[in-house]
Parts: sequence; structure tokens; C-alpha cells
Amino acid sequence: MSKLWGGRFTKPTNKLVEEYTSSIGFDQKLALQDIKGSLAHVEMLGHCGIITDEEKNQIIKGLHTIQGKIENGEVEYSVADEDIHMNIEKLLIEEIGPVGGKLHTGRSRNDQVATDMHLYMREKTEELIELVGAVQEALVTQAEGNVDTILPGYTHLQRAQPISFGHHLLAYFWMFERDKERLQDSLKRINWSPLGAAALAGTPYDIDRQMTADILGFEKVYPNSLDAVSDRDFILEFLSISSILITHISRLSEELILWSSQEFNFIELDDEFCTGSSIMPQKKNPDVPELLRGKTGRIYGNLMGLLTLLKGLPLAYNKDMQEDKEGMFDTVDTLEGALSLLAPMLASMEVKKGEMKTAVKEDYSNATDIADYLAVKGMPFRQAHEVIGKIVLYAIEEGKYLLDLSIGEYQQFSELFEEDIYEKLAPEQVVAARNSEGGTGFKQVANQLELAKSHLYE
Repeated sequence: MSKLWGGRFTKPTNKLVEEYTSSIGFDQKLALQDIKGSLAHVEMLGHCGIITDEEKNQIIKGLHTIQGKIENGEVEYSVADEDIHMNIEKLLIEEIGPVGGKLHTGRSRNDQVATDMHLYMREKTEELIELVGAVQEALVTQAEGNVDTILPGYTHLQRAQPISFGHHLLAYFWMFERDKERLQDSLKRINWSPLGAAALAGTPYDIDRQMTADILGFEKVYPNSLDAVSDRDFILEFLSISSILITHISRLSEELILWSSQEFNFIELDDEFCTGSSIMPQKKNPDVPELLRGKTGRIYGNLMGLLTLLKGLPLAYNKDMQEDKEGMFDTVDTLEGALSLLAPMLASMEVKKGEMKTAVKEDYSNATDIADYLAVKGMPFRQAHEVIGKIVLYAIEEGKYLLDLSIGEYQQFSELFEEDIYEKLAPEQVVAARNSEGGTGFKQVANQLELAKSHLYE
């Protein structure tokens, strides 16, 4: 069979042009969405009397046959047929004869591909929301078992103040909660139907766009046909959300890498999520979080690629827009893989509570509490800050930690110090004292856990 659009041409397409311009190598991922959109379209054509019921039923039967072959892996796609839409239409005509050519009445590949991508993005966005929720569930479970586990909190990657490990993990819960909310909100814009906009200007056939939108579960119909076929905002938004999401995955991965190193030794990742060295038998490498961190660049690149692609395009459809799909597919695949690994890796992570507790006793991260102690006794905080700076310097020079200093040594710097200073400096008390809303105090972390669960299981 010749090309379905070949009537105007006197020469066959150059083979190099066919290969270069064909998108079937990647847009075959849209096969089932393409059939779903076509089934809705042909149902509408029959309802509106544009084709007969017999023709409608023939086409529907043919599409279901092709769908079954695709699902069973029985279809071989052709580069000569360019894209998924032309491949399926060609298969339909081969299956049921010339009546298959009536399927394309009242539409164009321009609104067809846009519809396919809306359907694909809706399906994948809903799946990603579920996967993010699974990561959150793993974080909540680990946090619940580590409310009272204390580790050093860091700023500038320097020890700052002791905090609850559960509190630290829940920080990522809320990052992922925002990611999930962004994905959920994006469905409002994904759920618009471009079908029936045709090439750019609509169609002279008396079609019913609202009917196809209803069949396909779309909430709105694009009110402007030019916008309908040229809009890729919903993909840009997805790639933007994905870039933020992978940033959060990368930050968490970086902490897992640091915490599992011998220098920190706060956690141990399960053997299932690590690899060894070809020459150093003692090594246990955190390859999964390293690769999760590394995947960030490709998702950023996909966003920048589409932004750059669209910035100079006039309305409506241009062949450049064929390049909108591979980055979208790649981002979906990358995130699905990342989230599917991250959840069980977190769930199986061993928390080394003893090592964390030792770490907070062998630093000066309770220094702020001494300043607060003096401030409560009447010393201006700024003056107290200076006094504590001198005490820390003295302790470092003496090779001691703050809990090692005698009351006499403290009183060299201020007569306000009494024996109760040691209770104030105990790591458990330091953490418990930070009981302001959203703080790391154990009661606050318990409250936060309940709030997290309400979001997770609502």
C-alpha cells in the first residue's frame, strides 16, 4: 500500500527521510492510547450520523482485534508508515478493508497525537502519585520506629543541634507530599480534550467534541482549536514537577550515601540495594542511591530540551513537536524506576541507633542550649552566645566535650552556672526541649507523624 497521504506526491519518500522523520521507534508506546482515542472518535462519528452504524461496528471490531494483537506482541510496526497513528490505521484497513479509512473522518494526526499524550500523561501521573505514596509510607514507617532516635543535625554539613531521626525522615515526607500535590493538581490541565480540533482549525463535519471528551474521561474540551493541537504545557508542567521530585530523591539519596559511609556509619542499606567491587572485596557500594542521584541530570535535560524546542515555534503544529515525546517517555521511565527502588530500599534500611547516640555525645551540638540556659537566667542572649563560644574553645583546647566539663570549669565563665546544666545538656533533653510546633521535640514528632498519616491514608 502507498502512503495514506501520498496522493499529492509524484515521488516516493527518500529512504533516509523516512528513517529520519519516522517516530514509530518511540511513539509506539502510545499504541493503546491511540486505539482508546480512536474508539471514542468512531463511537461519536456513528452517533452523529457521519458514518453508518454498520461502518462504526466494523471499525470498532477491527480496532479491538488490533488492540489484542498489540497486547499479545503480534504487531510489527513499519518505519515506512511513520508513526503509531498511520501504523494503526494501515493495520485497520488491512484488517477490515477500505471502510477503515473512514476512521480518520473529522480529525487529524495533530489532534490525535495530542489526545494520545493527554491520555498517556493522565495514566502515568496517576501511577506516579501511587509510587510517591509508597515512598512516603516507607518514610513514615521508619520515622515511627525512630521518634526517640537521636542523631546530629547538620547545617553547612557541620554538626549543629541534636535532632530526632524520625523528624529528619519526615522532612522528606513533606517534600514528597508537595510533589504528590503538584502531580495531583496537574491532572486539572492534563484532563482537557483536544480531540476534534483536527489539524488546526476544526472540521466542517458536525461532530460532538463533548461526547468524545466524556467517553475518554476528560473534564474539559479545549475551547480553541489552535491551542488544542499546539499546547504542550501539560508536558512541560510534568517535566517541571518531575525535576523537583527527582531533586528531592537526589537529596535523600545523598544523605543515604553519607550515612552509610564508614565516616558516618548511621545506617546500613540492605545487600539487595548495594554492589561490590571487582578488586576490593571489603567494599559495599551504595550504587542504587548513587544512580538515583545521577539520574537527576537527564530529567533536568528533558525539561530544558522541551522548553528550548517550544520557545520559537509558531502556531499550530510543527514537525519539531515530534521531539516532545522521547523526553516525556524517558522521564516517566526514570521516575517509575527510581520510586520503585526507593520505597523498598528505605523500608529495609537498618538504623544504627547506638552509633547515632554516640555521635551526639561526641560533639558540641548542644552548645546553643547553654546559651539558652544563661538567657533564661537573665543574661542577654548575645552576651550568652559569646560566653558559650569561649567555653567551646576552652573545651576543644582541653580535649573535652561540654558534658565532660566540671561545674567549676563552667563557673570560670559565669557564676550563673549550676549543677542543673548537665541535665540541660543531655542530648535527650536538648531534643525534647524543642517542643515548638513543627520542632524536633519528641511530642512534636509524634504529632507530626499523625498528621503525616492523615495525609497518607486520607
